[in-house]
Amino acid sequence: MQEDTIRLLTECHSGAQMGVSSIDEVLPSVRDSELARLLRSSRHEHEVLGDEAESLLADYHRDGTAPSPIAKGMAWMKTSLKLSMDPGDDTVAGLITDGCHMGVKSLQESLNDCSGAEPRAVEITKRLIQLEDELAENLRTYL
Repeated sequence: MQEDTIRLLTECHSGAQMGVSSIDEVLPSVRDSELARLLRSSRHEHEVLGDEAESLLADYHRDGTAPSPIAKGMAWMKTSLKLSMDPGDDTVAGLITDGCHMGVKSLQESLNDCSGAEPRAVEITKRLIQLEDELAENLRTYL
């Protein structure tokens, strides 16, 4: 049970950090004020959930884990390339939507694999999945 909880919280912390990082990368390119507000709000919620996961990890004397440098590097390259070729809010929305879908997939797989995790870890994971789903849905009008 403890190992499943730690693995799930680690995935949540890393996923939340990846969300914050991705939003930070695209925000300077956003032109529409409502899109910028939506992204800043989601960024804040990602930070809150990441902090909650990190706090629970501390109960197990573990630190949060940053996203893998390879994943961050590849995401940065994709973002930079796409925005240099086609700057615009539709490109930003597409990039973040793709990231949300990858995040949901990864988090759901972890949730399924860590069936013995404590309810607090499961709840944070489900909230992060819901946040990613809602963000992707809210971005549809910008695609």
